[in-house]
Amino acid sequence: MIAARAHIPVLLDEVVDALAIAPGERHVDATFGAGGYTVAFLERGAEVAAFDRDPTAIEGGRPLAAEADGRLILIEAPFSAMESELSARGLVPVDGVTMDIGVSSMQLDQPDRGFSFQADGPLDMRMSRSGMTAADFVNTADEGEIADVLYHYGEEPRARRVAKAIVAARPLARTGELAEVVRKALGHKPHDKKDPATRTFQAIRIHLNRELDELSEGLEAAERVLKPGGRLAVVTFHSLEDRMVKRFLRERSGGEPAGSRHRPAAQAANDPSFETPARAVRASESEIARNPRARSATLRVARRTAAAPWRTLGDK
Repeated sequence: MIAARAHIPVLLDEVVDALAIAPGERHVDATFGAGGYTVAFLERGAEVAAFDRDPTAIEGGRPLAAEADGRLILIEAPFSAMESELSARGLVPVDGVTMDIGVSSMQLDQPDRGFSFQADGPLDMRMSRSGMTAADFVNTADEGEIADVLYHYGEEPRARRVAKAIVAARPLARTGELAEVVRKALGHKPHDKKDPATRTFQAIRIHLNRELDELSEGLEAAERVLKPGGRLAVVTFHSLEDRMVKRFLRERSGGEPAGSRHRPAAQAANDPSFETPARAVRASESEIARNPRARSATLRVARRTAAAPWRTLGDK
């Protein structure tokens, strides 16, 4: 019997329904976090390989692994390494892959991780607890690089103004300091619905953790490890991620726009590796009332075909 966990991830019921888990199937929880999806998969009789690059999450999952009687394998690695890590353990192919993209609630709720400005903490933001910190970035990058990161990863329309303010305020060491610099640069008003620092924090976090590269590589890895009929479920929380997932599934299912007399259709280089994806799913009003973070969540699901995985630029 698997003990219930306090953390309930966004769109849990919808993800579990989409995966249609049968006892004995092998599923990948690509973003273990606090283990919410994994618990649900185990309760339905699945074997689970759970990935997380955060060593704190892996350590926190060890009691659950001990309860699971060998049905849960914890893997401390980014999900972009899914194919090699699973293959090394003889766990390919799999019946399902689930990804919950972005920072976890567990990470957001710990001020010492530096992901959020809701409580003051060190400017860290590293999912793996290794490598460059957010403080390193804002204190050493030049103004142009900071502006590019804020514009491309945070979709901040006044990125250059914010970057200039950050450089002028250096050195910065705390989340509260950075948030205040951004608010002053953008003219924050207490009654504003969204804190203007949100886009800057999102952008720096995505940049430091290579989140969009990880997502692209993770989607391709999932395509390679899923068996025919296997299911891919991806939950995203902002437009950059969702556009990537939507484009990947559209391309891989042969759903690119048809040609016209002005632009003839390109010859398909590969057979569709996924069936036409299901309609995107969003959280119900009742779930949003329980968990406001669910408001921005989007679930996209598709089923693997028997076609070979598409070749990518990195393939030999």
